[in-house]
Amino acid sequence: MTSSFINKSLIYLILITKDGIFLCQSKYCKEILKKFEMESCKEASTPMPSSCYMDVDAAGKNVDQKKYRGLIGSLLYLTASRSDIMFAVCLCARYQANPKESHFKAAKRILKYLKGTSSVGLWYPSHSPIHLIGYSDSDFAGCGLCEAGKRVEISNLPRVFFSGPARRA
Repeated sequence: MTSSFINKSLIYLILITKDGIFLCQSKYCKEILKKFEMESCKEASTPMPSSCYMDVDAAGKNVDQKKYRGLIGSLLYLTASRSDIMFAVCLCARYQANPKESHFKAAKRILKYLKGTSSVGLWYPSHSPIHLIGYSDSDFAGCGLCEAGKRVEISNLPRVFFSGPARRA
């Protein structure tokens, strides 16, 4: 038996089968892309480049704070079913008080990633033990703005897998 529900206010697709539950926000991804005029953009293979270093960028050109905050808010809402973009979105969210062109460019990179991965979601298998353990990066991905001491965080979470189309090489 397969059931699916679409909550129009939250824009979630929930697919329930005997094997588990699939949660996806593909419709919301497409709406964000349309809202920020990125429907025809090129796809990116990652939410941010591995060599990306973001800072306050005091000398950078200012951008519309309202538009930037709207984009960050939309992306934060999407992280409920897309933990793969959590780090990049939260990094961009740090600069909402005084966003610069470089910050907006980084946030748009996340949209480019979403364009190619809009059908990715969370898969909750029905017959699996609850033993997924997560670890954080002890140096916070080399972030120069983080003055917190090195630490490791361990979380016991329900077993969750990302599900979506295979990426092209």
